Amino acid sequence: MNKVDITRELSENTYPGRGIIIGKSKDGKYAVTAYFIMGRSGNSRNRVFVTEGEGIRTQAFDPSKLEDPSLIIYAPVRVLGNSTIVTNGDQTDTIYDLMKEGRTFEESLRTREFEPDAPNFTPRISGILNIADGKFDFMMSILKSDDGDPSACNRFTYAYENPAAGVGRFIHTYMTDGNPLPSYCGEPTTVELEGNIDELTDIIWNSLNEDNKVSLFVRYIDIATGTYETRIVNKNK
Repeated sequence: MNKVDITRELSENTYPGRGIIIGKSKDGKYAVTAYFIMGRSGNSRNRVFVTEGEGIRTQAFDPSKLEDPSLIIYAPVRVLGNSTIVTNGDQTDTIYDLMKEGRTFEESLRTREFEPDAPNFTPRISGILNIADGKFDFMMSILKSDDGDPSACNRFTYAYENPAAGVGRFIHTYMTDGNPLPSYCGEPTTVELEGNIDELTDIIWNSLNEDNKVSLFVRYIDIATGTYETRIVNKNK
């Protein structure tokens, strides 16, 4: 398995956009997830993460400067029973609501597609961590236009059973900066997960482009007990 150094993966890309990392800590004790947001416009940069229940939501740092909340204000993380849902948009609520009705993660996302932000058509990326009876598995998804064609939605779901310790999967919205922004391509990248929650939080935050990074969420969930620790870092303070 070729694992990529997360520091290099992030530091060499000035604008991966929004990103989700899911995997297992190196000591094998924790299910790990991280979610970060970046921004190029003033509206996108005018945000912070705040706690909401067992999850988080985005919030305008300066409400007087909020322009269009439709694609930037949402709940990236929600918890449903033994499952933690992490996404880059309001599809978090779609997954949460439809799974409560008995649908699966993948079925829930069949009701959604990429974001309507032409010409970028930003992909919707999503993940779910399932922890029960001392076992951990997870899934990741990306919904994206067909090479910029808004009439076609390409849907990819990846499932990981009994993930290896010290290994994470990383998916993000854009391959790099550009106009229009090129959508992520390929399977989630295999990355190394090093250190405890504070060390990993520092690694990710310090590797993101200083001008474009906005907020970061990291959570370590004890696979044996289901208890968790969370870290939130906001550029706006």
